Amino acid sequence: MEMHKDFFLYQAQTTKFAAGFEVEKAEGSYIYGTNGKKYLDFVAGVSANTLGHSHPKVIKAIKEQADKYLHVMVYGEYAQEKPVSLCKLLAEATPDPLEITYLVNSGAEAIDGSLKLAKRYTGREEIVSFKNSYHGNTHGALSVSGNETHKREFRPLLPMVSFIEFNNENDFDKITEKTACVILETIQGAAGFLMPEENYLIKLKKRCEEVGALLILDEIQPGFGRTGKLFSFEHFGIVPDILVMGKGMGGGVPVGAFMSSRKIMETLSHSPKLGHITTFGGNPLIAAASHATLKEVLESGLMDETTEKEKLFRELLVHPKIKNINGKGLMLAVNLGTPEYTLEAAKKCMEKGLIVFWQLYRNEYMRISPPLTISMDEIRQGCQIILDVLNEK
Repeated sequence: MEMHKDFFLYQAQTTKFAAGFEVEKAEGSYIYGTNGKKYLDFVAGVSANTLGHSHPKVIKAIKEQADKYLHVMVYGEYAQEKPVSLCKLLAEATPDPLEITYLVNSGAEAIDGSLKLAKRYTGREEIVSFKNSYHGNTHGALSVSGNETHKREFRPLLPMVSFIEFNNENDFDKITEKTACVILETIQGAAGFLMPEENYLIKLKKRCEEVGALLILDEIQPGFGRTGKLFSFEHFGIVPDILVMGKGMGGGVPVGAFMSSRKIMETLSHSPKLGHITTFGGNPLIAAASHATLKEVLESGLMDETTEKEKLFRELLVHPKIKNINGKGLMLAVNLGTPEYTLEAAKKCMEKGLIVFWQLYRNEYMRISPPLTISMDEIRQGCQIILDVLNEK
C-alpha cells in the first residue's frame, strides 16, 4: 500500500481516475502485480511493447550496450555502433526514397521534427492536418491534432494549421501551393482505428505532388509490424515523403524517429545549422533495444502471423453488445456502444485478469493492441474474459 499511496502523493497524474495498479514484473504477454496475480496484456503499453514484455533479445541488447557505454555526445556528432546499425537496417527495410533517419526521444518529438523539416524544405508555412487526428502532446504535435477538447486550454498553438476530413476527397482543394505539408495517421488511432478507404491515400499523395506539398505519414502506432507490414502505408500503394515512427520501435523503451530522402533531410543541417537538435536522441542504449526489436520483427515471421491472429480476434469477439470492430492486424478497436459501458467493461476485465484500455477520443471503443508475440491460446483466453464480462449485466 505504501507504493500506491506514494504514487498519488508524488507522481503527477493525467486523470482523476488512474488505476494505481502496482507492478511487480512483466514478462511475455503478462504483467504481474504486487498482489500476486498475473494479468494477460491486450494493450502492450499502448502499442509500445511490440515483442511483449522483457523480450530476451531486447534485454540482452540493452545489457550488452550498458556494459560498453551510455550517453557520450549530443545527437549527430559521434558515430556509434547501435544508432548507425538501426538507421542502416531501417533504410534497408523501407522503400525508396526513404533512406535517412533522424533518431529522437519520442513519437511526439518526431512529429515536431517532421513539421520543421517540411517547412524548411518547402519554404512554406501552411500545414494541413485531419479532423479527429492525434499526433502527440508537445505544442507542435498538439497543434496538428484534430480534437479541440484536448487543445483549447493550451492555446495559442501553431498558426496556419487547417483541418480536413479523413477519407473525404472533396477537401483536397484545401491543399494548395501554399501548403508545406499534409500530415495524417495512416490509420487514425485515437478516433477508433479508422482505416483509409480504397485508393484514398494514392489520391492524396497525387494531390500533394501536384501542388508541391510534402506528405507526412504518422506511423507511431502501426510501426513495427502491427498491421502485418513493417509500416501500414505498405498496404496502400504509396510511400510518404516523411515517415514518422515511435512507440513499438523501441520494444519497451522511449524512442521516436522520422525518415526521409537524403535531399530533404539534409536541409536540417544548414541555414541554420542545427535545424533540429536533441541531446538524447540516438542514445546507444535505446538504439540497441530498437535495433534488436526491428531485427526480430523482420526475421521472426511475426508479421506474417498477424493476419491469422486478427482473424481469430474477429471470429471470437461476436456478441450483441459489440457494434463493430475497426482496425487491422493487432490494432483493433471494439465498439461497445457507450464510453460509460466500455470503461466499466475494462474495469471488470482487469478484475478477471485481462488488461484492456479505451481509445483516447472515442471512449466507446475498447482498444486491443497486444504484443505481436501473443499466442493463439492467449488470444482465446483473453477473448473469453471479454465475452464473460459482456454476458454480465
